[in-house]
Amino acid sequence: MRIVIVGGVAGGASAAARARRLSEDAEIVVFERGPDVSLASCGLPYYIGGTITDRTKLLAATPDRLRNRFRLDVRTGTAVESIDRSAKTVTVREMRSGRVYQHPYDKLILAPGAAPMRPPIPGIDHPAVHTLRNLHDVDRILSRLDAGARRAVVVGAGFIGLEMAENLVQRGIATALVELQDQVLPPLDPEMTAPILESLRSHGVTVVLSQSAEQFEPSGDGVKVVLKSGERMPADLVMLCIGVRPENRLAVDAGLAVGARGGVQVNEHLQSSDPDIYAVGDVIEVRDVVTGEPSQIPLAGPANRQGRLAADHIFGRAARFRGAQGTAIVGVFERTAAMTGASEKTLRRLQRPFRKAYVHPGHHAGYYPGAEAMAIKILFEPDTGKLLGAQIVGGAGVDKRIDILSVAIQAGMTVFDLEEMELAYAPQYGSAKDPINMVGFVAAGLIRGDHPQCDVESLLAMPPEVRPALVDVRTPQEFAAGRIPGAINIPVDELRSRLGELRRDRRWAAYCQAGQRGYIATRILRQRGFDVVNVGGGFRTYRMHFPDAD
Repeated sequence: MRIVIVGGVAGGASAAARARRLSEDAEIVVFERGPDVSLASCGLPYYIGGTITDRTKLLAATPDRLRNRFRLDVRTGTAVESIDRSAKTVTVREMRSGRVYQHPYDKLILAPGAAPMRPPIPGIDHPAVHTLRNLHDVDRILSRLDAGARRAVVVGAGFIGLEMAENLVQRGIATALVELQDQVLPPLDPEMTAPILESLRSHGVTVVLSQSAEQFEPSGDGVKVVLKSGERMPADLVMLCIGVRPENRLAVDAGLAVGARGGVQVNEHLQSSDPDIYAVGDVIEVRDVVTGEPSQIPLAGPANRQGRLAADHIFGRAARFRGAQGTAIVGVFERTAAMTGASEKTLRRLQRPFRKAYVHPGHHAGYYPGAEAMAIKILFEPDTGKLLGAQIVGGAGVDKRIDILSVAIQAGMTVFDLEEMELAYAPQYGSAKDPINMVGFVAAGLIRGDHPQCDVESLLAMPPEVRPALVDVRTPQEFAAGRIPGAINIPVDELRSRLGELRRDRRWAAYCQAGQRGYIATRILRQRGFDVVNVGGGFRTYRMHFPDAD
């Protein structure tokens, strides 16, 4: 068996090592265009920022180690130029010598990854404008920083853009962040990004939303980033972090099927439209397991699993890739944001029915010192309660909860299952009612009808003449510190004795800080004959939707 692998990072390296473990006799050749294999690409921003200080730690395995331990034929600095499917050969060019030759294969695995997008913006080739993919890029960026760069503009506020902004600030660089959308972290729902935006600004990052870079205008040794608005932002360094595109040229030239967004189309075994050619990693189009839609999910975790599964299938194992759900996490200064499954934006675009629930718990028991707040949002089917997606933003403990919710989605679990989850508890790690249980209680209660709920954004979008009257059931001190406009204040502990202050011919919406007291108030009032709903997530969720409100 002759196996040729194009690309030695993530999926390619994983496929090569797995293939060797399954067969000592196979001839396995890995062609990698760059100088490195098994590169920890996700660590590159942190090497630039100085958190990772040892460059060698970014290389999970060197070519020599792969040769010695796995007897792999690893050829770095070697580009595969084309595929001859009928002859089952690839044409290869050695980058340094220029030598071109053909190499045969029985099975071919394409793992070239994805390249940072570089749109045809005037001035984009200026030496101050950079993308980040490999250690060569890192060296160019560090060279510019070491030469005295003091101002940076990061274009794109997705995961990589936020990581770059944070790490540039860590180096003492005055940093601005420009994003085309009206929010940072566009994959998340807008309200869930409000704490991240606040964190960025509190650490001195200038955030410019709903703007795009139209030109990079030379200015001294640097550039001025010309925005669509006409504003010119001076920069010694520009980082383009506006997304990636699949490196699909080989596949397209070979006549393999690709999707609308350029990803190589594969079946559940990772085979392309040619059964002898597999494709894995950022170059492929995958099935979103929640929506069933084709999707591009350029993440290291799926890429590594796909490489392993492709090798399994080549050697006759019943390997199937189930699809992906886009579980991702990012740290931004003291905040963490994470998501899994479908967002509310996606479900609305697909016109798929859903309900949502918010909770704002501490990451461990409140009586134990150091509890950090988080906001959890889940999306679920209205009737069955099956989980569709989740997003969390906060401090400590976000990673633990998003992983639980990711597994719950993979297992097809419901909000009723979240209520019953048995999770490890000690006061320094969690609560007797874990945040996962709490969001399950809220969502299950909605389905059962225990506490009718309205979303704060839907409530405030209603015309005044049909909008429920608002009763804030927090303390007077909390009410004085900030409230939803138009609300009256009756603390929940006084509610039973002050029912006469509420008109029974009106519909009411009760809210508190995070939802629990609003829920109690809703139960009290409904049993007294009032038409009342609870405002989901309370005042904290209102602040996430309307962070600049008075």
